[in-house]
Amino acid sequence: MDRRTVLALVLVAAVILLTPKLFPPPPAPILPADSVGVVADTVRPAADSQVTTPAAAVTEAAPRSESLAVRIPAETLLVADSNAALSFVNVGGALQAVEMLQYRSLGGEQGQVRLEGRGSPLLSFRGIVGRDTVAFDTATFRILARDASGRTERIAWEGIVGADTLAIEYAIDPDSFLVKVDGRVRGPLASNGFILMDFAPTLGSYEADSIDDQRHFGFAYEVERRGSKGTAFGKLDPAERVVIPGPLTWVALKSKYFIVGVLARDSVSPMAEFSMTGLERTSRTPTRAQGTAVIQPRQGAFSLDVYAGPQQATRLQALGRDFENSNPYGGFMQPVVQPFAGLVMSVLLWMRHTFDIGYGWVLVIFGVAVRLILWPLNQTAMRTSMKMQRIQPELTALQTRYKSDPQKLQSEMMRVYKEHGMSPFSMFSGCLPLLLPMPVLFALFFVFQSTIEFRGVSFLWLADISQKDPFYILPLVMGVSMFVLSWIGTRNTPPNPQAKMMMYIFPVMMTFLLANLASGLNLYYAVQNVAALPQQWLIANERAKAASKTKKG
Repeated sequence: MDRRTVLALVLVAAVILLTPKLFPPPPAPILPADSVGVVADTVRPAADSQVTTPAAAVTEAAPRSESLAVRIPAETLLVADSNAALSFVNVGGALQAVEMLQYRSLGGEQGQVRLEGRGSPLLSFRGIVGRDTVAFDTATFRILARDASGRTERIAWEGIVGADTLAIEYAIDPDSFLVKVDGRVRGPLASNGFILMDFAPTLGSYEADSIDDQRHFGFAYEVERRGSKGTAFGKLDPAERVVIPGPLTWVALKSKYFIVGVLARDSVSPMAEFSMTGLERTSRTPTRAQGTAVIQPRQGAFSLDVYAGPQQATRLQALGRDFENSNPYGGFMQPVVQPFAGLVMSVLLWMRHTFDIGYGWVLVIFGVAVRLILWPLNQTAMRTSMKMQRIQPELTALQTRYKSDPQKLQSEMMRVYKEHGMSPFSMFSGCLPLLLPMPVLFALFFVFQSTIEFRGVSFLWLADISQKDPFYILPLVMGVSMFVLSWIGTRNTPPNPQAKMMMYIFPVMMTFLLANLASGLNLYYAVQNVAALPQQWLIANERAKAASKTKKG
């Protein structure tokens, strides 16, 4: 090998070794927002938790602006306590999902209940200036701060879209399902714009009867000084848009047992408007609709409280602002039913915590207690009915004697009523024992429709007292006890074809009506029927003795 060959090899090696040092390659590009990076103190998002653009905007607007924010790896922050695990995602700085650690799934899915949008965040933000939408929901936010040193954990995000900046701070109050949201905007939004808060277009269903749960999907809202109202998804036709002008005290997205509510904090940055838009239906039961709250920043700032958790009476009441009305009882009859149903529910809750027993035994005790409380009224009504039966022959004779003289007939009948210490209205007292327990039963019917306290509660052979009895034992016991109660009530009474017919028809009718309703409702009704048997038996014996004395006399 000659010198020229050796020199050539040396020069080639020098070029190979020195070129990277003299001309270093450009730095690796930052990953786009839809890639997942490893970030300390974060949790990687699940495959089904990708953030998507909300399905509808609250107002017509120009196409969304391109985000000029610094692109950083997509990440999810998890904040957990004994009740819930909240997920926040940096895409949009949104509340992604809330896992209910104390509530297990009762449907086909395993694990715990998750308040989630099935691919969309529970709550996300956009802005609007004139007709232009500021797409904060697709921008990548950066973490400004995360403080977990105190009782309340805080997470601060900042996102930039064009000339507008949105900074959001979440303060998570432990064990309360409550998140305080404080936001600040800079740029054109601060002076003449609005913040749009979008709810997820749907929710996951984790109930044993998912169809019934989906029928409860809907929005609820309260306009200041005008009361609360609700709109089920099924009431919104596809592409139909309903706008509720404000100011609004609160707005909410809800299922049968769980709710995501946004509450105005005092008079700071009130919600100026709420819109509901029906989305395309993919099944017979509508499960999708878009809700958007319009928030007007004051001096560039807004403050809200977000409750994402169970529709638990005590928790909703503790939030104030009439938020307990987000779970109304009675539907269109709410003004009449709500106060009474609320009272019944308060009594049941008090019994549950005072006696420290399950709700099954609470219903048993409550059924007996109702009959004991009504005992004096029933006793008076039954004895008045007995008097009516004794004077009935005399009244019939007067009707025959004075059938051609109505005035005389009326005066004579009043005389008979007065001699026996009765009035013409006493004839209706026989129905009173049957009617007195009905308001409580009616209230419990609505309580069992949407009260989470009964969800998944087992009792004896029942796996869930909020669901129907799978063996139909309680409906049959209820029907039989009602028949026995009626049969005892007709003993030692004059023959009455109508009463005899009702003795058979009414128990059968009630059995069929209640057979597919909550087993806890059947439990209560069966218990209070059985508890009424002793009183009915005593009155029947008293009636027999009175009839015997009349015959001897």
